[in-house]
Amino acid sequence: MSMYILVGLLGLAIGSFLNVVIYRLPLNMGLVSGRSICTKCRKQLKWYHNIPVLSYLVLRGKCGYCSAPISLRYPLVELISSACCLYFLRQYGLELPFYVFSALALALLAIFFIDLDHQIIPDWITLPGMVAGLAVSFVPGGIGIVSAGIGLLVGGGSLYLAAVLGDKLFKKESMGGGDIKMAAMLGAFLGWQKVLLIFVSGAGIGLVVSVIWMTVSEKIRNERVIPFGPFLALGAMLAIMYGDRLIRLYVENFLQAR
Repeated sequence: MSMYILVGLLGLAIGSFLNVVIYRLPLNMGLVSGRSICTKCRKQLKWYHNIPVLSYLVLRGKCGYCSAPISLRYPLVELISSACCLYFLRQYGLELPFYVFSALALALLAIFFIDLDHQIIPDWITLPGMVAGLAVSFVPGGIGIVSAGIGLLVGGGSLYLAAVLGDKLFKKESMGGGDIKMAAMLGAFLGWQKVLLIFVSGAGIGLVVSVIWMTVSEKIRNERVIPFGPFLALGAMLAIMYGDRLIRLYVENFLQAR
């Protein structure tokens, strides 16, 4: 029980840092230089204003200086970060998959909100992620360098091909380079089978959300600006948590039935 408490608190702390990454990285601001400030009154926050979740509750979701509302996203990111770490701890204990999948899930969490806000997926996350995915494949129990390499090529190559075809079809950029690099990173970590599952599930989730979003939002309906990265991230989490089971069900019920 004490290990779960420790990992849960660590997850909250990492989530607090992810909030810094999500806000500062797209603006090319230093991640470790300078203390946090209120984005409304620009005053420097005290250390006790930044206690994960607790500060938000004590301050009732408002700045301690100017009472400007604080986005619910901040405690939400912290809670999701903690929940991911606890989930993988329960699944794998303190074995290698716990560290690998926790790190990947946290990277996906940052990508989700950065792409949602700025329509970019930073190379600072995806390029080191590709290298890390290939490196982990060498570790005993990993997917192996062949599977990781094929996954990287299938992930990045499939979206690159889709982007080329989309550009020709719609006569404008249909998919950013960040999505392609993100798919390559996911392929390196998870292998080609799961990256295909990510494409299918991500596209399905994206289609449903996009239709609903464009129906209720005039801005989205007019501009048609809906980033694909968040849907890839959701598809990736589905593949990480249930990928083996879903692939096995598909093989048993569709391929073997033939």
